[in-house]
Amino acid sequence: MVKKIKWTKSASKSFDKTVSYLQQEWSEKTAEKFVQKVNTFLINLIHYPEMGKVEMEEKGIRGFVLSRHTTVLYRIKNNQIILLQFFDNRQHPDKKTK
Repeated sequence: MVKKIKWTKSASKSFDKTVSYLQQEWSEKTAEKFVQKVNTFLINLIHYPEMGKVEMEEKGIRGFVLSRHTTVLYRIKNNQIILLQFFDNRQHPDKKTK
């Protein structure tokens, strides 16, 4: 079992950007639901670290679709899960982890 989830600066920044967008363009309640969905995902990820599909095998990057618009990209390394990015699925896929 993985013991720790580590957030990269890119993951923190993209998460904050998504929450801010939801607060401004939709509602505080929508943003809270997104945060709750992320928290539930992280709890499950600790128990099932390979639940996301392989996105980039050569880099060991996995992805999990949180919502129609957002995919969490992460990597498993040693006893850690490293969150890389909250990717907006409306972007071109080539922009993942750049």
